[in-house]
Amino acid sequence: MSLPDLVGDRAHSATLTPAEIQRYARHLIMPEVAMDGQKRLKAAKVLCIGTGGLGSPLTLYLAAAGVGTIGLVDFDVVDVSNLQRQIIHFTGDVGRPKIDSAEEKLKALNPDLQVVRHETSVDSSNALEMFAGYDVIVDGTDNFPTRYLVNDACVLLGKPNVYGSIFRFDGQATVFYPPHGPCYRCLYPEPPPPGLVPNCAEGGVLGILPGLIGVVQATETVKLILGQGNPLLGRLLLYDALDMSFREMKVRKNPKCPICGPNPTIRELIDYQEFCGLRGAEPEPPAAPSADGEITPIELKARIDRGDRPFILDVRNPEEIAICRIAGTTVIPLPELPNRLDELDRSKPMVVHCRSGVRSAKAIELLRSAGFTHLTNLKGGILAWIKDVDPSMPAY
Repeated sequence: MSLPDLVGDRAHSATLTPAEIQRYARHLIMPEVAMDGQKRLKAAKVLCIGTGGLGSPLTLYLAAAGVGTIGLVDFDVVDVSNLQRQIIHFTGDVGRPKIDSAEEKLKALNPDLQVVRHETSVDSSNALEMFAGYDVIVDGTDNFPTRYLVNDACVLLGKPNVYGSIFRFDGQATVFYPPHGPCYRCLYPEPPPPGLVPNCAEGGVLGILPGLIGVVQATETVKLILGQGNPLLGRLLLYDALDMSFREMKVRKNPKCPICGPNPTIRELIDYQEFCGLRGAEPEPPAAPSADGEITPIELKARIDRGDRPFILDVRNPEEIAICRIAGTTVIPLPELPNRLDELDRSKPMVVHCRSGVRSAKAIELLRSAGFTHLTNLKGGILAWIKDVDPSMPAY
């Protein structure tokens, strides 16, 4: 497949030092790379959005391969829960900005690497300007608004978008690059309803999984720069770690795609939070707990201490209950709730909680539709309880 030369004249003007020739010797003896290809890698500029699970192996391998310039986009800090999968960050980095930790490791691996820092979130106001200076954009994000934003910005700029996603034991990877192939909107024309698809914090992810998918993204990025091989254009690679199986799904260009189709209706970046149904979706917390409102952990603890203990329903999964639990709660996992409503007393006031408050809000909607009243959501879930009431409990 013939694709545009992403690096162009910059590759011709690049030179390799004797030290670089020694470093990349195993590349230079490969006819698909050789001296010309290594110069292409050195001249290339790749933007990596996120330095988390996918961004960690991705950036490490791009730096090791000799990509000359890597842009890092991240504004988060390292949390201890990241260390299970985000291998660019070490235990001593907990609390540090991720972009600092990532830059340090990448420069230690390859001192010749140029790291461009974008310590900010990507949004409609900065994406086009940020992306314009790079040859390849690699999406290592984990939320739908940013995925649609990255897609649309890449289509408008004519940049390849190397995509990956992970959840539990499943991973996906592909390359979106109109007009040479479909875009993200061709695969997912509409975002799922808010809260329908749990993120890794709610559903979990095998720590090894992003390593494999991130390496696939790095491989596709290098192939695009070299102009070699058959990239994952129009092919969605699906990986099942439990079965250790790979399969492909063809992705065709949608002739009615609103951004990459022949008659586009999207000609500029939009409000992607609103597009994904998230703008204004956050409920306004009431001044005090009410029948269909929220209660803070401190308010709930005060009620318990004065003997006014409400019925507390925990809708987390059994694996989460084994980690920590508020004493005296009744446990009915959210997936089981529709078939176990007869175990609950409709006349009793009820406080519902989960890990962070998302699933408990869904449980309250279900209970309300089944005729339950006096329902209150524990604001922030058990994580807020641990933070504000009982820090001796393990957070997860």
